[in-house]
Amino acid sequence: MDLDQQRDLMLSQLQQRGITSPRVLKAMRDVPREAFVLPDFREDAYADSALPLTHKQTISQPLIVALMAQVLELKPEDCVLEVGTGSGYAATVLGNLCGEVFTVERITDLAITAAETIRQLDIRNVHVRFGDGIKGWPAESPYDAISVAAGGDHVPSALLDQLAIGGRLVIPLGSKPDSLALVRIRKVDKDRYERENFGRVHFVPLLPDTT
Repeated sequence: MDLDQQRDLMLSQLQQRGITSPRVLKAMRDVPREAFVLPDFREDAYADSALPLTHKQTISQPLIVALMAQVLELKPEDCVLEVGTGSGYAATVLGNLCGEVFTVERITDLAITAAETIRQLDIRNVHVRFGDGIKGWPAESPYDAISVAAGGDHVPSALLDQLAIGGRLVIPLGSKPDSLALVRIRKVDKDRYERENFGRVHFVPLLPDTT
């Protein structure tokens, strides 16, 4: 099966599992996932599963990337913060849906590799920074949307502070790493939020930079 056929199968699976946004489906088709996975896993780039990266990290399965993008309800002019760059794949999908993406990665090697992949693909609206994602990227705030690609038991206050009124934040939340739910938090006023649960998910833990 060639890459086009694999992409078509991935899109069919996404639609069957609840991804209905035409813009998200187009972004999932347009972003070459094979460019972001390790060389040994390129034949599995469009499989419906997470794939390993270095440093015990993973590139999320296509369904999770698409679901988070759909839940964020992105508009072409939106400015987005991503916490947890990983390979850079999800940030690039988001970049296909909005104006600017600022993504923070706490592992130096991953940040460097993601930035280089994005540069090679000539993507101009995705900006990678090495640092503690729990602190966000204050200089570019406020954000219309924030995507947190790691799980925890609470939302870091710095991220809520950097979210614009009317903005959406998507994060895996739960008291235990194996019982996380994907939650969307909508900031309806300065100190007022609405929450919605989108089902169970599996993510690496949200950790601060310790270097």
